[in-house]
Amino acid sequence: MMLPLPVCCLRRCFKKHNSKSKERGGRDSKSSITVTMAASSSSMLLSAPSQLKKSNLSSLAWILPLNISVPRHQRRRAPPIFIVFSMDAKPTILVAEKLGDAGIDLLKGFANVDCSYNLSPEELCTKISLCDALIVRSGTKVSREVFESSGGRLKVVGRAGVGIDNVDLAAATEHGCLVVNAPTANTVAAAEHGIALLTSMARNVAQADASMKAGKWQRNKYVGVSLVGKTLAVMGFGKVGTEVARRAKGLGMHIIAHDPYAPTDRAHAIGVDLVSFDEAISTADFISLHMPLTPATSKILNDENFSKMKKGVRIVNVARGGVIDEDALVRALNAGIVAQAALDVFTVEPPPNDSKLVHHENVIVTPHLGASTMEAQEGVAIEIAEAVVGALKGELAATAVNAPMVPAEVLEELKPYVTLGEKLGRLAVQLVAGGSGVKSVKLTYASARAPDDLDTRLLRAMITKGLIEPISSVFVNLVNADFTAKQRGIRITEQRVILNGSPENPLELIQVKIANVESRFASAISESGEIRVEGKVKDGIAHLTKVGGFEVDVSLEGNIILCRQVDQPGMIGAVGGILGAENVNVSFMSVGRIGVRKMAVMAIGVDERPSTEALKRIGEIPAVEEFVFLAL
Repeated sequence: MMLPLPVCCLRRCFKKHNSKSKERGGRDSKSSITVTMAASSSSMLLSAPSQLKKSNLSSLAWILPLNISVPRHQRRRAPPIFIVFSMDAKPTILVAEKLGDAGIDLLKGFANVDCSYNLSPEELCTKISLCDALIVRSGTKVSREVFESSGGRLKVVGRAGVGIDNVDLAAATEHGCLVVNAPTANTVAAAEHGIALLTSMARNVAQADASMKAGKWQRNKYVGVSLVGKTLAVMGFGKVGTEVARRAKGLGMHIIAHDPYAPTDRAHAIGVDLVSFDEAISTADFISLHMPLTPATSKILNDENFSKMKKGVRIVNVARGGVIDEDALVRALNAGIVAQAALDVFTVEPPPNDSKLVHHENVIVTPHLGASTMEAQEGVAIEIAEAVVGALKGELAATAVNAPMVPAEVLEELKPYVTLGEKLGRLAVQLVAGGSGVKSVKLTYASARAPDDLDTRLLRAMITKGLIEPISSVFVNLVNADFTAKQRGIRITEQRVILNGSPENPLELIQVKIANVESRFASAISESGEIRVEGKVKDGIAHLTKVGGFEVDVSLEGNIILCRQVDQPGMIGAVGGILGAENVNVSFMSVGRIGVRKMAVMAIGVDERPSTEALKRIGEIPAVEEFVFLAL
């Protein structure tokens, strides 16, 4: 049993140890104590040596025997105990399915890695409370029970591959757990396998191979069909679907595609026509599936849709088994509507041994080999390891699937504005007077870029994080920001202002308004009655540029003191003198005024938190009408 031992107790134990050692001439007692200290915590753990192996400590800095008073009649039975300091604050990553060595090595450079494969659901739920991240492939179900069992410790789930239907995204979001995948490393491998199945099916390669190995020579039975001039419908025009289309064009096929989210210009760039679902399935000679498994796509190829297809159509599936109603496909094969099918994925994997679909003479099957090339396996391992490590470091994840999806190059450009947004949110909510419930927040982005060139989802999430965390015990991150705001009844709206000028920078300013609340600092109320703060990024640093109707300019680093005062000589010196006497370092100071010797707002950036007495003395300066301290 591990018990917390406060540092003060340890100090007392050390004093007792030192004094008794002197009394005994430096001899150690027969009893000792074990304390394990985490580098990130001020508390320690007390345990017996028999538990050290069970505690799975990855590094022990040093061990020190410690004397304690033990009743004479218990001394023989008391187990030996030692002080053990562990300086290891590494996170723990559970790898639940086989991952390439390159990925494992990358993970081990950052964290403690537990490779435990073939865990039952119960075993996974038991282990997960000790883990900060979990990496799976397609075989492990990361259910709501897994997230609940983590007790809030699980911060990242990495899916080594593209599909995430084995992860409960709703539960992950509710528990603030980021889900990342590896969407690019196996793209080419999956596309190549799709083409391999397409050509093998057209020429009966698998059936002819099995026939010859059975001692037969059946040239007339396995006459194939040509691909040149045939129409291939690519259902799902994402990364894999696009690569399949490129390769199929090289085979001389005419390519059409259906994807409600695919950009027309990308399709046209490679000579692909985007069409409706019904047009795609009714005109195609071959259909290749590359869509995710969602409630909308589950069993999308069913009896009704098979009946719309050309007689003799051929189907390839390297996406997800659940998008095909397998019983309906068997019926379509038997009726001659579907001439052949080539399948790499199934509704249940592995499929039952007596599966009519697997054993159908016009079906060729492979055991989910889409990403199974040596190059893809290593690539996926590295990609998911980098995504998980980056997420644990707090970096923005370009492959997040339950957070705002932003391309990597855009993430880099938006980084300083993300910081600005969160700081403005924190500042604005601290201006709300106690008892005023935040219910309506309006965000305004001013930019010279066209609306389509500015994705604000990430900015909204980070501003929401800033608004909620200071007034809530809930840990808010990119994943659960919107969900948490909705839970608390906070309505967040967005507005974009298009400016004239160069779109070199993504944003000119960000404005945060909180409506229908009272303010701790009356000057923060705008003419329209809302708390209003604005900010800009200058030389890569977030700056506060407006409070209410007052223009200021102060770096959003450390903390801020806002003072409304009469504009008169000596005010900067008076406030600065009080802070200097308290040894509080001033990083920035800015004064915004409405007129000479009228009202002004002074914004002061400070590195340390001033004492209550210092803040009281600032408030007692005759010319100061109100002030507020804000921790950022």
